Amino acid sequence: MSIPANVEARKADLSLAAHDRTIPAERLGPLRPTDPAIGIEAIRRRYEENGYVWLKGLLPRPEVIDFRRWVFSRLAETGLLVTGHDFALGIAAAEGVDWSLADRRLMSIVRSAAYEGFCAQPPLVRFMDAFLEGISYLHKRKLMRYTKPGTATATPAHYDLVYLRGGTNRLVTAWIPIGDVPVEMGGLVYLEGSHAIGLGMEAEFRLRSGDLSPEERISAYNSHMAEGGWVSKDLPGMAERFNARWLAADYEAGDVVLHSPYMIHAATTNQDRAGRLRLSTDIRFQNVDDEIDARWNNHWSLGDML
Repeated sequence: MSIPANVEARKADLSLAAHDRTIPAERLGPLRPTDPAIGIEAIRRRYEENGYVWLKGLLPRPEVIDFRRWVFSRLAETGLLVTGHDFALGIAAAEGVDWSLADRRLMSIVRSAAYEGFCAQPPLVRFMDAFLEGISYLHKRKLMRYTKPGTATATPAHYDLVYLRGGTNRLVTAWIPIGDVPVEMGGLVYLEGSHAIGLGMEAEFRLRSGDLSPEERISAYNSHMAEGGWVSKDLPGMAERFNARWLAADYEAGDVVLHSPYMIHAATTNQDRAGRLRLSTDIRFQNVDDEIDARWNNHWSLGDML
């Protein structure tokens, strides 16, 4: 599974889009990679400065590829994949998918011991203990997403604290590509410098939320929030509004991206010409001694309103 050249070199040729809007080349930039070997203090400084840190090769690549193969082998009976290929390739079937069965199978996978083990593998847990300066807690509610090429599916721009207001704001999201995800496959993009923007948005929400009940105040689905807690579906418009770039990357199996709960991020449309499914998981860590949002103590379920 080869990775294309870096985003900066290919920027003029890229056409990243989401929700029928294309991000112009001048509003695209490269995510900055970080070698985990630089040490935890330097990594923490980069995270605080940029709102994210893209850790190259933190996880063993063969194990990530093996897990990708395992996931797709369990989804194969739904008609989601073309048969006759290594399931690690994740070649999407053009038609004939039983979407109801696919949803049920995905919910089974996120409750499996295999998935729990992938999310809590020792290299990641050891790193998070050091990064959080204590014992790390992994939220039980963990999300796995697959995205077919050629569909309009793309996560709108948002920051994560909107969905986790019932606990500490000192949490960290880990986004893990399960397999190689070159930029055209629609991996996460980050609005440059937006951890400060998200912090301001959250402060404004707190000022305006005095008329809300405690339950509404922690919900992303309240009268003071946009639909579903999203900031916007218009990624080019957001870049213009804040005079910023969307930072994109060619992710590889083994990479992990950590981002601040205030960092604004989104996904773009999967435009992979080889027809591969994008597969990823996003999970949340925090120090176990900090307040935990009780709503995240249950497994993820489709339509759980979080």
